[in-house]
Formats: sequence, structure tokens, C-alpha cells
Amino acid sequence: MPHCIMIQGTMSGVGKSLLCAGLCRIFHQDGYRTAPFKSQNMALNSYVTPDGLEIGRAQAMQAMAAGIEPDIRMNPILLKPTTDTGSQVIVNGIPTGNMDARRYFAAKRDYLPGILDAYHSLQNDYEIIVIEGAGSPAEINLKNDDIVNMGLAAAVDAPVLLVGNIDPGGVFAQLYGTVMLLEPQERQRIHGLVINKFRGDESLLEPGLVQISALTGKRVLGCIPYMDVHLEEEDSMAPELRRTSRKQTGDDADIAVIRFPRISNFTDLEPLEYTEGLCVRYVSDPRQLGHPDALILPGSKNTLADRQWLSRRGLEPAIAGLVQDGTPVIGICGGYQILGDFIRDPYGTEGAPAEGSGLGFLPVATVMDRRKTLRRDRITIPSLEGCFAPLSGCPVEGYEIHNGVSTCTDGSCGEAPAVMSCDNVMGTYVHGFFESAKVRRALLRIVGKEGNNGPSDWQSFREQQFDLLADTLRRHLDMDRICSIAGI
Repeated sequence: MPHCIMIQGTMSGVGKSLLCAGLCRIFHQDGYRTAPFKSQNMALNSYVTPDGLEIGRAQAMQAMAAGIEPDIRMNPILLKPTTDTGSQVIVNGIPTGNMDARRYFAAKRDYLPGILDAYHSLQNDYEIIVIEGAGSPAEINLKNDDIVNMGLAAAVDAPVLLVGNIDPGGVFAQLYGTVMLLEPQERQRIHGLVINKFRGDESLLEPGLVQISALTGKRVLGCIPYMDVHLEEEDSMAPELRRTSRKQTGDDADIAVIRFPRISNFTDLEPLEYTEGLCVRYVSDPRQLGHPDALILPGSKNTLADRQWLSRRGLEPAIAGLVQDGTPVIGICGGYQILGDFIRDPYGTEGAPAEGSGLGFLPVATVMDRRKTLRRDRITIPSLEGCFAPLSGCPVEGYEIHNGVSTCTDGSCGEAPAVMSCDNVMGTYVHGFFESAKVRRALLRIVGKEGNNGPSDWQSFREQQFDLLADTLRRHLDMDRICSIAGI
């Protein structure tokens, strides 16, 4: 029988996704056929598999760490929040509609057979399954019919490691409180504790490690330092989304990104974070926006609501001023739609049926459809004029995820192309647009910078980061004990 290990956390943001990626890489390096699994993920960062299905971006990243193609079986349920109380529910990679939290909570047990089918199917193909939990297993109001933490661990008989984040403080209370709130049979599933994101002298932590082991009866299997590993974070917990002001980095070009309330696939901006000559920051009001060298409107899970939010925040006239001044403005996916003339959602795909004007800088109109566009793209950017001319002919490889169907309003085409520009405004539907080194090099020219544009091969750079992550975990975790827990 294949083997497994499950990573649960004391709360969101403790590093479960990254730890799972690291274990996937270690087992892959050691010659095991390894796959990640997360039964239910709630995330606005998603990925399109080779067969055109949608999964959480974190599971796609973990699959890459394991040296395999992302597969829908690795994340059978994906929830993409559309409002504060509702989400689009994606089952086996296909959207099934929107549900409010209460309705989903009542129905989630019905998804367990499909989840187990996906898990057991992975077991047939792989030797080790690295399972990621969600949030905390000690949310006592949500434990009934749990399908992602201890409920799943029991269903697949998985041993558990519990991870806490020491960086904000209170890690011992996190670990102790979580263990004590579990049922006795659930506590027995925890085979060890891990402390993550530690800074400082570990010897000073030793008395606490001894005491927490005595109090909980669980060994501490490692204390992982705060790592300088460049792998994507997931959704709103990402620290870069809190960077609102320009760093003191000499004459780097200032790239401002609108931080929509429902920002999605902000991992599109990750390659720019590591591009020499660029400084990326996220803004949500005109005072933060200022006068950047370029502005990016990223993806959105609720395009109309985020378009209206721009007006309420006073960002609409600020963006118009930048366009008038000739500042390069780029929209990605939902941002592309918002830069257009009109947006209509007749079926309530993103909430209640609604319609409204876009910002009017690109000649496109978007109508939300019940069907979702999910496809991989490999294109060459067409000839562009104006400030975006340096992008002409650049190769781009990525994927599209959107409900909206955009058409040209100026009669120049039918369906709007994957990349379109008008003067100093450009839109694209391609996620992964900036992973192309030629695109990043062109962007540097567009904002008046030259020189090294960071990693020339983004995939190779990511591979290096996986190896760095694995090396760090090997040094700071009791991997012999962890392998024994996983039965290998």
C-alpha cells in the first residue's frame, strides 16, 4: 500500500503549503513517486491542468516540487470566494455554481465519496501522498462532518504533523490549544509538532520545546528558520500584498498593483518581484497610488464588484489621470475586463445579476457566461503600437481562467484577443504573462530601465527554489522520524 503523511496547522498562514511542497521535493529527490493532496482548498489563486481543469495553485506548485504534472485528483474541491459569505464551488476541476457558507457547510459531507475516490486513485499511481489540511483542525464550530482536517485523516488513516508559526508570537499557546481542543482519538493521530518561521538563537527556544512536548505528549520534530525561499504564497496571507509603499531601492522603476478586495492569481506578479530594476507594491487608495512608472490591474474573482470598488475608493479618476499622463497601464484577466467599456453578468455568475461600465480604456465589452474558459496558452504577442511596441513578438506561455467572454466594441475583431493594447493601455487574459524573460526585458524598456531582468528561465529558477527548500527542511527536521511516521 502507498504511504502518506498529513500536515495540519494551528491556523492559516503557518506554512502548511510550503512544508508540503518541501516534503514532496524531498521524497522526489529520494526516488519515491510522490503526489500532493488537499481535499478542499479555499483560494483565489488557481491553475489550469494539462487537461483543462482547475485546481488550487498551491497544489499545482506542490506537484511541480514532486516533479509531476498537476492533476485534478490532487485538489477535488476548490472554493473561490465571490463575497464575504459565498464562494464558487469547483468540483473535480469544473465550476458547479455558487454557494453561501451555510449551504456549503450543510452539503460538504456529500462531497466525501468523491474526495476519497480521488485520493485512492492517486494511491494507485504514487508511492507517497503528502496531504495538506486547511486552516486549523480545532475550529470546534466546523468540526462536524469535517472533510479536510481530522475527518479526512481518519477516513484515509493518515498520520499527522501539527505546524505552528512562531513569527507573530504565541506558538506554544497555538500548539497546546490546538492539541487540547481535539478529541482523544484525534490527538492520537498527531505524531509530532513542527515550529515554523523561527528567527534568532534556537538554543533560547529549547526550554519551551521541552515543556510543550511534556504538556502535549508530542515530540517537536523540528524548528524551521524563516526561509529566504522564493516560492509563491497563497492568497491574502501573502506578505507582499501588505507592501504599500515604495522600498528604498535607488532608481528602480515603481510598479504599482491595484489590490482588489477579490484579487485573484496575484502570483502573476511574482516574476516581477525578482526582476532587477523593478519595485512592486500593492495599493488600495489614491494616496498610496501616487505617480508610479507603471500600473497593473490584476485578476479579480468578482470583476463588477471590484470595478465598483475602484470608484468608491476614488481610484477611478486617479487611474484616468495616469492614463492621460501616458503611464503604461496593464490589465490581467479581470483587470483586462475592467479596462474595457462594459461588463454584464446576466446569470449572476459572480453574485447577483448585474451590469456596469468599465473604465473605458480598451474597446472591449465582457459578458459573464455560465461556462468557464479554462485553457493553456502558448502565443506570440502580436504587433503592438505605442509604448507597448517592445512586447511585439515576445513568446508567452500560460493559461486562461475566466467566466467572461470579451468582444471588440470598435468593429476591429469579434472575440477580443488574448493580448490587446490601445496607446498606453494593454490587457491580457494570459496568467503567467510575466514568466517570459523576453516579456520582462521588454517591460524594463517600457519603463525606461535596462540591464539584468532576473531569472532568465522561470521554471529553472523555481526548481532551484524547490531544492533550496528541501535542503533547509532536511537540516532542520528530523527526517528519519518523519519517514518512519509515513511508513517509509
